[in-house]
Amino acid sequence: MKVLFASAECAPFFKTGGLGDVAGALPKKIAENGIEISVVLPYFTKMPDVYKAQCEELVGFYVEVGWRRQYCGVKRLSLNGIVYYFIDNLYYFDRENLYGYEDDAERFAFFSLAIIEMLGKIDFMPNLIHVNDFHSAMVPFLLKEKYQENEALRSIKTVLTIHNIEFQGSYSQDLLPDLFGMGSERFYDGATRFRDGINYLKAGILYADRVNTVSPTYAEEIKTSEFGFGLDGILRLEQGKLSGILNGIDYEMNDPETDKLIPANFSIKNLSGKMQNKQALQKKLGLPVKADVPMIGIVSRLTFQKGFHLVLDELSNLLEKEVQLVLLGTGDKGIEQSFRSFVKRYPDKISVNITFDVSLAQWIYAGADLFWMPSATEPCGLSQMIAMRYGTLPIVHEIGGLKDTVISFDPITKTGTGFGFSEFSSYYLMYSTLIAIELYRNDQHTWQHLVKTAMEKDFSWGKSSQLYLNLYKDVSQA
Repeated sequence: MKVLFASAECAPFFKTGGLGDVAGALPKKIAENGIEISVVLPYFTKMPDVYKAQCEELVGFYVEVGWRRQYCGVKRLSLNGIVYYFIDNLYYFDRENLYGYEDDAERFAFFSLAIIEMLGKIDFMPNLIHVNDFHSAMVPFLLKEKYQENEALRSIKTVLTIHNIEFQGSYSQDLLPDLFGMGSERFYDGATRFRDGINYLKAGILYADRVNTVSPTYAEEIKTSEFGFGLDGILRLEQGKLSGILNGIDYEMNDPETDKLIPANFSIKNLSGKMQNKQALQKKLGLPVKADVPMIGIVSRLTFQKGFHLVLDELSNLLEKEVQLVLLGTGDKGIEQSFRSFVKRYPDKISVNITFDVSLAQWIYAGADLFWMPSATEPCGLSQMIAMRYGTLPIVHEIGGLKDTVISFDPITKTGTGFGFSEFSSYYLMYSTLIAIELYRNDQHTWQHLVKTAMEKDFSWGKSSQLYLNLYKDVSQA
């Protein structure tokens, strides 16, 4: 089997979120199972120079983007046993950011067309293309509608992974002729139509041979009007080919025994280093060094979707108690400013760091006692898994991947790996937080048991990559 993994972002080259982490980790695990897999990405010029220097020029040709004739270069880089192909076009990909431009419809139309056009010009013809999110979701549609006369391309199977259904690629109705050089029949018959325009993700869902998303619970949620963002009807129609596979985390990068970014390494057998990390974090951020005060960590985008308005609603009440809060992230300017305002009132209890800092993030994962993730929606989430890996117990809204990964504390059996609340409200967030705080203060025996149980959970890519292999084989044999 030969697999081409198509993504708009990929660690360590460039990323904005979970998709980049998945694209960086999953193909490597797939390759370990004997599958020949390559990755195709846009050649974003913001890629670090150390990787640019390793790229070799492979081929150059032109892609017809509707009436536009656009140059496409293909570069190749081999790293850690994986071959990466980069689609090069300065007009589309020489940008400061990966997304968020008025011409994103055209940029990712070019990317999808170039992926397919590339296959006849490089020494790699896949049996299966694994596309991710709306950026490459048109590939299954194009293979079956635009390139159906090409025998080699017609036989390629496709898998579409939805990482976040909120981002769909919804654009104006004239794009099939304007960008893809096709007639409008598949707009008027509804195949690509969504409301008054074209929807890249909808087309991918209908035309891909299999569709999956990044946790089993999220796969069920997106079939409902509450979480489907308008595509729930299509997903219910296509539910026979829909499944959920939980994302994993990089266990080499996130290992408390070997992590070079944290002050003190530790393990399940010897947790003394965890308290050293807490003390070092308190000193670093100018908070009182107190072992008996529970510390809550936040490493996140600061948005309403992440639920931080719930935190702000109750933060005054929380900070009246013996507790510390350490925040790292950027996002909505109003939310940022609201958190900053609490620092003036409670300088000994809260540290707000409005920035992106990989090292500080690891310090928080390793040093905090609790970790807040009150997301309104969360397809999978990686932070709660990283926190548990470092013995930091998450407090989560029980939706999506958070529900699939965190076992909420049961006060009767005294078991669990974190704390959860089902109703999305500031009251229930605070209720769960106070239960956690009281447990930390009054029952360290149970607390240490929860910490060790959380650290023992296996969130590596081993199990999930096997499920993807099974999905690939299922598609190939269909």
